[in-house]
Parts: sequence; C-alpha cells; structure tokens
Amino acid sequence: MKEFTTNLLFNTLGAFLAAFALKCFLVPNQIIDGGIVGISIMASYITKINLGIFLVVLNIPFLILALNEFGKRFIFMAFYSVGMLALFVNLVSHNIPIITHDLLLSSVFGGGILGTGVGIVLKNNACLDGTEILAIKVSKKFPWSVGEIIMFINIFIFTSAGFLYGWEQAMYSTLTYIIAYRAIDTIVEGLSEEKSIRIISDKGHELGQAIIEKLNKTVTYIEAQGGYSKANKTMVYCIVPRIELYKLRELVISMDENAFLSIENVHEVYGKRYKK
Repeated sequence: MKEFTTNLLFNTLGAFLAAFALKCFLVPNQIIDGGIVGISIMASYITKINLGIFLVVLNIPFLILALNEFGKRFIFMAFYSVGMLALFVNLVSHNIPIITHDLLLSSVFGGGILGTGVGIVLKNNACLDGTEILAIKVSKKFPWSVGEIIMFINIFIFTSAGFLYGWEQAMYSTLTYIIAYRAIDTIVEGLSEEKSIRIISDKGHELGQAIIEKLNKTVTYIEAQGGYSKANKTMVYCIVPRIELYKLRELVISMDENAFLSIENVHEVYGKRYKK
C-alpha cells in the first residue's frame, strides 16, 4: 500500500509537470512532442476540441492492448496518469499564464520539463503515451526494433507538423523531442556519479586488499582465465564515487602497471555496505 500510494503521488506530480510544459511552453507556440501527445496536440489544433479529450481517447486503445502483457496494476496507473494529465492540461491553461513565446526557450525548457514529468511517471510503473506499447507489440511480429518503430512513427508526426504549423515549428518540435528524450533517460536512470571498476591482474588479491585498506571500499573477487594466455587470473570488482576514481586508478597502476581496468557508469547502487 505504501508503494502504491507513493506511485500515485509521483505519477500525479509527473502528470502536472507534463501538463505545465504543454500548456505554458509548447502548445501556445505550436511546438509538439512525439507520439500520442504530438498527435493529440495537432488533432486539437485542427478540430478545436479540448486537448485533454484527445490525450485520453487516443491512449485508451493502446492501454487496453497492453493489459495482458503489462498487467492490471500498470494499466490502472497508466489510466490514472493519463487522466491526471488531461485534468491538469485544463487546470493549467486557466490558472497559469504562458511563460514565453521565444521558440528556442520554449523548446529547451518545455522539452526538459515534459521529459522530467514523463520520466517520473515511467519510473513509477505507468506511462503517459501509448506509442511504446504499440511499438513493443509490432516489433514481435515484424523484423524491426522498438526504437526503429518509434522513430518511424515520430518522423510521420513531425512531418505532419511541418505541413500544419510550418517547417520551423517542426524543427523546434524535433529539438523538443530530443531534449525530452534525454530528460526521460536522466530521470529513469538517475544522475549517479558512481563508477563500476573491473580490474584484471596477476596481483588481484593484493590489489583488492589495498583498495579495502586505503580507500575503504568493499571488493568482490571473480576467478577468470585469460583467453589468449590461458593463465588463471583474479578479477577485482568494486564501485567507487567518481571523485575517488583517480585515487583508485593511481593505486592500481602503482602496484601493477600491466593491470587491465574497465570503467563504466553506474545508474543506481543499493546495499548497506556501500551506503556506509
């Protein structure tokens, strides 16, 4: 129940941020996003029917389509989030003024805020756009990836926006989509500054002990074998904050100049020992 309530609260916040971006930055400047949101904006512009109605009606078929694959809880959360988005779109338009008519500012800030809202909803077991659901379904029957299908759909949407609003607006819409996409990734994957390190060395245990003693970091030993030399080696795995990466690298090189280091970004870290 606690997790369910938390999801509802965050999905409400995400829907509000998305509505705020749409009504205060994008829609007044004839800038759209991709997917169902973009189609809804254009449909509302052509028919003069309330945007919130299109956001709900156009998403319903895709959410029903996802029922068997994503489960009832996801569908409930998605319906709730889309409903809140439609509600907030109307509330925001009546109570909050348009922020700016500068197209570049609208694209950057509108895309960033929209992506933040969508990312919050995605991270809390829901969605605001059924395009990805359609892409997942289609990808199972045709030899195209989910990303390729979404790209094809959005090319059609932004081309349509070019004919409807003009090509300058279509280009700003594409910029908005790119910024929103990156903001979604940042919210879903996190702003983690941790690095995961893999060290392969003939002195694996000695290096691991030095990391524990000098950097106060826990390590894991993994037995490995060289593909070319066939020699048995010990791989040392650990996670360190980015600020301590230089110290670790210097420590490894000072003990074994021939050590092999692999450094990767880490999006999230859990574990009592690491938190300490």
